[in-house]
Amino acid sequence: MATIQFARGVDEEKIPDVRLTRSRDKSQGTATFYFDNPDALSKEFSDEITGMYLIDEEGELLTREVKAKFVNGKPEAIEAVYLMKSEEEWERFMRFMNRYAQANGLEFSKS
Repeated sequence: MATIQFARGVDEEKIPDVRLTRSRDKSQGTATFYFDNPDALSKEFSDEITGMYLIDEEGELLTREVKAKFVNGKPEAIEAVYLMKSEEEWERFMRFMNRYAQANGLEFSKS
């Protein structure tokens, strides 16, 4: 099982739009997650957002680069960026994303 959390122990049920970029020499990569109206911004969510945790059977990937988007003073979205600084980190991230996609009925498509 693969899940995304913004506070430890609280799974985010909304599925993000994820955009990947990778350097030509494959030494670095970036994954940008965009959550439209995520549970973590709802009134019922009482925990503090401490980062974005990508959790699966191999362990946990973490980014603290998490930003909320506001429209007319109300939280509307969360954008999180996960940086990968080696090919090994890229491969580990892709294993997580494959598990997350299978758990949520998603598929990968190249632009």
